[in-house]
Amino acid sequence: MSSVTEQAAGKSDPDRPQGPAAPGQPQPQRPDPGAAQAPGATDGRDDRDELPAPDGASRALVRALMGPHKARVWLGAVMILLQQAAVQAGPLIVAYAIDRAIPALRRHDHGPLIAVAVGYIGCALAGGLLQRAFIRLSGRVSQAALLDLRGRIFRHAQALGLDFHERYTSGRIIARATSDVESIRELLTEGLQELLNVGLSVLYICVVLLCLDWGLGLFALATSVPLVFTIRSFRRRSGRVYQRRSAATASVIVRFTETMNGIRPVQAFRREASNDEAFDELNRTHERANGDAILEMGRFTVTSWLIANTSVALVVLWGSYRVASGSLALGVLAAFVLYLRRLYAPIDPLGMFLNSYQSAAASLAKIAGLLAQRPSVPEPAQPRPLPDRASGRPGREVVFDGVRFAYRTGGEVLPRFDLTLPAGQTVAVVGATGAGKSTLAKLLARFYDPSGGRITLDGVDLRELATAELRRGSVMVTQEAFLFSGTVAENIAIGKPDASREEIELAAKAIGAHDFIASLPEGYDTDVRKRGGRISAGQRQLVAFARALLADPAVLILDEATSSLDVPGERAVQRAMHTVLSGRTAVIIAHRLSTVGIADRVLVMEGGRIVEDGTPDELIAGDGRFAGLHQAWRESLV
Repeated sequence: MSSVTEQAAGKSDPDRPQGPAAPGQPQPQRPDPGAAQAPGATDGRDDRDELPAPDGASRALVRALMGPHKARVWLGAVMILLQQAAVQAGPLIVAYAIDRAIPALRRHDHGPLIAVAVGYIGCALAGGLLQRAFIRLSGRVSQAALLDLRGRIFRHAQALGLDFHERYTSGRIIARATSDVESIRELLTEGLQELLNVGLSVLYICVVLLCLDWGLGLFALATSVPLVFTIRSFRRRSGRVYQRRSAATASVIVRFTETMNGIRPVQAFRREASNDEAFDELNRTHERANGDAILEMGRFTVTSWLIANTSVALVVLWGSYRVASGSLALGVLAAFVLYLRRLYAPIDPLGMFLNSYQSAAASLAKIAGLLAQRPSVPEPAQPRPLPDRASGRPGREVVFDGVRFAYRTGGEVLPRFDLTLPAGQTVAVVGATGAGKSTLAKLLARFYDPSGGRITLDGVDLRELATAELRRGSVMVTQEAFLFSGTVAENIAIGKPDASREEIELAAKAIGAHDFIASLPEGYDTDVRKRGGRISAGQRQLVAFARALLADPAVLILDEATSSLDVPGERAVQRAMHTVLSGRTAVIIAHRLSTVGIADRVLVMEGGRIVEDGTPDELIAGDGRFAGLHQAWRESLV
């Protein structure tokens, strides 16, 4: 667990020194927070960087979210049907009052009029109570679905491989879990009831109009046909607008997140003005997208009301002639007019709903595209356990058997790689930038799977190990030593979540971190704050070693664990390394040759191949690449 979180965190840290990529290795797609960009450059990448949702993925996601709530959904449907029946009975009661109750009242018969009053009040009361019950029920369902959706996004983003997070920025994942989920929330909590009300009222009104007078009913429905085409045209145009708006929103979030995460290099290199310019262009793009949405809404509203008012006028005109000729009752005409007003009254709410729908549909497609991504290092269908270690046997044997590896966007980094690390051996891997050292470490930690061949741990292919089993057997410590907000004790306990306070303190003492931790204001309960900013880089690295020691892995991978430290910090960490490496198989990826001295064996890599292999003393005594590197290092110290 610790290895995964540390590596993922390190890739998102904009302050991490980044060397040139290995041949064919893609650099993360995020822009340098301190670098100026051509206006609109980030926005221009958005459509290419977004993840297309497979056909039917959005509908499948909705079904998955609503599946656990089928009973409540059906109950809500019954409630809204009864509520609309109560609400739409009003004009019929008015027609009855005009044609029956008023003539009866002239005959001093008050019964029909009383029945009208009681019926109207009863329908209004029933409609209100049913609507209240539906709102409460739908609110519970929608909040439960949104809770599920946010959890799915978070869990799935954690499960996706390192290659995904290197090309898909954290800002976009944040946009999926915040602004996109918020768009769906607005639809569920504010627009869904409106859609059901409008849909059921249209169906109910159409049936009632045809039953009251089929001729006038057909005429009324015919006059509303242009409105149907107007709605379809609005949906098509606004859909494109909201796709652009969603992308523009994500761009603003990405730029803002990256700049704030990289605020130190931004201020150090005085890039505020150029960043302001780039952000202003993204902000204007967002503003134009919002403006286009408002214009589409305005066109829809004006056109729809023109069609609606014309339709009512034509119905009243023809209906009046029929009332005058005696072929239509006055109450029926009054009911027609009331129903038509009700039919067209939701035009403004319908336009708002369609706006919410298009925004939510665009957001749902983006979320579905994210959730459709499959982890590049999937869990095995039938995982195998690691064999029990023999009593007293240190570490585990690691074998690279014909391993080949290439990143998605380039050529092979490891053309063919064979290596055996005996159990308990400490191996240092050195070489120039791009030689394949870090790739070797990532493959051993199974952040990637090899393109060919296999890597085994005590004879078991890493691809056959469940992730939890692998993390118990192998832990990676990176140069970032990423700490989470929380106490020192909580950060150490990541290596063993059920560890007692005594176990945590023993691990810190063994590493040599206890004294500085005890000197903190609240000792082990001191909050290290964001990314461990309250303590120094060397202290963070000691906490990371204590975490690794507490996890007690059989295989430990140190990826440039001292490259960012000063000399005192490096010496403290080197003393801790002696403790944490004892009794384990260890791979040390080293830039500083001062860390090589503790290794039993040194591998020199070049172009993805091992070009020298021996003990440190043997290689220093020779005249090969490592001897030259060692001599250059000694001269640099002088």
